[in-house]
Amino acid sequence: MVDLAFADAIAQSELVRKGVLSATDLTEAAIDRAERMNPALGLLVEPLFEDALTAARLVDRQRERGPLAGAPMLVKDHLATIAGVRHTEGSAFLREYVAPADSELVRRYRAAGLVIIGTASTPEFALMSTTEPLLHGPTRNPWDTARSPGGSSGASAAAVAAGVVPLAHGNDSGGSLRIPASCCGVFGLKPSRARNSLAPYGDLGGIWVEHVITRSVRDSAAVLDATSGPVGGDPYAAPIAAGSFLRATEADPVRMRVSFTTAPPAGGAVADECVAAVEAAAALCSALGHEVAEAAPEFDWQAAESAFLTVFAACCASWVDGWAHRLGRAPGEGELEPFTRALAASGREATAPELLLCVELLQQAGRATDRFFEHCDVLLTPTLAELPPPLGYFDPPPPPGNELDVLARDARFTPFTWVANATGQPAASLPLHWTAEGLPVGVMATARFGGEETLLALAAQLERARPWADRRPPVHAGALGAP
Repeated sequence: MVDLAFADAIAQSELVRKGVLSATDLTEAAIDRAERMNPALGLLVEPLFEDALTAARLVDRQRERGPLAGAPMLVKDHLATIAGVRHTEGSAFLREYVAPADSELVRRYRAAGLVIIGTASTPEFALMSTTEPLLHGPTRNPWDTARSPGGSSGASAAAVAAGVVPLAHGNDSGGSLRIPASCCGVFGLKPSRARNSLAPYGDLGGIWVEHVITRSVRDSAAVLDATSGPVGGDPYAAPIAAGSFLRATEADPVRMRVSFTTAPPAGGAVADECVAAVEAAAALCSALGHEVAEAAPEFDWQAAESAFLTVFAACCASWVDGWAHRLGRAPGEGELEPFTRALAASGREATAPELLLCVELLQQAGRATDRFFEHCDVLLTPTLAELPPPLGYFDPPPPPGNELDVLARDARFTPFTWVANATGQPAASLPLHWTAEGLPVGVMATARFGGEETLLALAAQLERARPWADRRPPVHAGALGAP
C-alpha cells in the first residue's frame, strides 16, 4: 500500500513506469485532493483539471518515461505562464489577463512529463512574505490555519505540506521559496542565480530565481536536472554542473566543512526555537562526521541590505510598469494594493546611477561570500528569525502613508534569506525541527555559487538521518487508496 497523498513525485512516477497505476490515475487522485483541500487552505487560482487529464493521457501513451512522468504539480501564479490560462500575479490589475504562451520553465515541466493540475496563489506580484492577496484571499498554513504559510510561494508550500501534490513551482527574490518551506515544514531550494532560465523575462535585477517546493530532497534535484540550463539570449548562466543533481543525493557526501551561525547578517533578534533548530542541525552534522565550526562571512551587511531593498523596490516599479506596457494602460484606482503602489513609487525614486551602485555593492557581497566558501562547504543558519506568524501580521498599518512600514516587520521576520538572492548562491530550507506545539522550523543551508550538488548531497544525508516524510499537518489530504 502507498499513501499517494504523501508519496514524493519520483515514487509516484515509479508506479506509472511499473504499470501499477497510470498517469491518469495519479492525476485524478490529485484533483480529488485539490478539490477537498482548497476550501480549507485557499490554494488555487485556476483549476486546470480537464487540461491535466488530457496531459496525463498523453503521458500514458508515451513509451519512454522520465523519473517524473505523470507526477502532478501546481504552477505558481507568478512569472511562469501557461498558454491560454488566466495569469493574475495576485493583482486586480491583471484579473482578466490570459497568457498567450507557455514560459520556458513550463515547457520544460511538460517535457519532463509533469502534469499541471492548476495554478497556485501568490501575494500581489510576489512581493510579500505571506500569501494574502486581496484579489484571492488568504492561503492558510495546514499546520495551523490561523497562521500564514509564508510567501510568496505560500500556496505552493501549503499544497505540498497538505499532500495535495508532491511538488509545486515557486520563485524566490528574497526568500520566497525558503520562507514558506520553513513555515510549512517542507523542502525549498533556491538555486544559483540563472540556474533556471527566466525566459521570456530579463534577469529582474539578478535577484529572482525559479524552482519548486518539494517534500523530498531527491524530487527537488530531479526537477533541477529537468529544468536547468540557459536558452539562447539569456544574459548569463550558472556554472555547468559536474553531473546529475539527482545522483548527488544518492550517497552520503565525503566529510564536509560545515559552518553555522544564528546571528542575522545585518543584526536583529532570533526566536529561541530558530536558534535551537540550527544548533541541533550543527550537532547532527558533527555526529555524521563533518567538521563543524561557528563562523559567518564578513561584510558590511547593513549597507548590503539597504542596497538590496533599493534593487527590490526598483524591480517592483519595473514589474508594475512592464505590465502597464503589456496591457496598454496604467493601473486604475484600486487595482494595486497600497503596499505595491507605495513600493513601486519608492523604486521609481532611485536614479540609474544609484541603482547601478547598489548592484555593484551586492556583487561585492557575492565576492566576499565566495571567499568565505574557500574554507567552508556549507553554512547553516535559521531560515527565519520567527515562527510562522498569524494571518494579518503583514497588513500595512494605518493611517495611509505608512504602507512601507511593513518592510521593517518583514526584515525582522526574514533577516537571513535575502542574502543568497543578493549574492546569487544556492540556499535551501530543510524541515529539521518542530516546536512542542507542532509548528515547523526550517534550517537554511547555503553553499558557494554554483554549488547545488554539494548542498543537495548534505541535505539528502540530513533527510536520511532525521526523516521528515512521515510528518502530517493537522489539515491534510489523508490516505487515498493505492495499490
